[in-house]
Amino acid sequence: MIRYVARRLLLALVTIWLASLVVFLAVQALPGDVASQILGQNASPKNVALLRAELGLDKPAWRRYLDWLGSLLHGDLGRSLVNHASVASEVGVRLRNTLMLAGITVMLGVTLAIVLGVIAGLTRDRWPDLTISALSLVGMSMPEFVIATLLVLFFSIDIPLFPAVVTAGADATPGELLPAIWLPSAALTVVMAAYIIRMLRTSVIDVMAGEFVTMARLKGMSPLRVVVRHALPSALLPTLNVIAMNIAWLVGGVVVVESVFNYPGIGLLTVEAVHDRDLPVIQSIAVLGAVTYVLCNLAADLAAMALNPRLRTSRRAA
Repeated sequence: MIRYVARRLLLALVTIWLASLVVFLAVQALPGDVASQILGQNASPKNVALLRAELGLDKPAWRRYLDWLGSLLHGDLGRSLVNHASVASEVGVRLRNTLMLAGITVMLGVTLAIVLGVIAGLTRDRWPDLTISALSLVGMSMPEFVIATLLVLFFSIDIPLFPAVVTAGADATPGELLPAIWLPSAALTVVMAAYIIRMLRTSVIDVMAGEFVTMARLKGMSPLRVVVRHALPSALLPTLNVIAMNIAWLVGGVVVVESVFNYPGIGLLTVEAVHDRDLPVIQSIAVLGAVTYVLCNLAADLAAMALNPRLRTSRRAA
């Protein structure tokens, strides 16, 4: 078990390093020049060259990558090329807001998906299953911005229960963000729950047909205990990676939804940084996303091993 976790951590570090290299090269390939962006189109070539030298953009790409990677390993994300603020503090504030949104969405989405997925699997081809399956397909098919727009139309205009957009700034307190967080969270919950429901429904149907479930029924266990004690842990195993990927998707920054609701999180910061060609901010957000995906994958594997003793046995044998 310890060797397996150590191998996974080593693989995670290599993956993050490769992601940092790909991110750096991709950012360098973006069209335009940040110095020209800052000074404007009417800036003289001399002033542009001076600013490029001041920002370190005149160095070779490999040198800039090594400098950035070295600073990254020391926890220094650099400074914004646009406002010269600390990237760590700027990303940290936005990450706090996104984590708040993601936390509420995960609690709502995962709980709703597990309940509806189990109901759909247990009532296969009956009206609850058909209704839940149809709604989940609609949720999977509709883009996030369409769901967000419909929620604003119904719950901010027709029935004015929630604010249409977030008016608080990035440094707002959780209490100031809370009244306007429910519509973005609802939009993300619809998308997140739809995928988990489809996966869990199929898994529940397969598990309920298994011999160990039949044996539990023959022993006289109640239907609820059979589902909760025996079927659900096994049905969750193939769903864990889907849940982990959705959590990483949320934490990495949901660009579309945050832009629609003007929510001051990582997604909105990404849009602003790309527009301003703020390279340190873009690179830091991309690496943060890679770290989040790696950690969520590792957490899903460890959770699967905890739910399935046979996986722990096979890891020890390996």
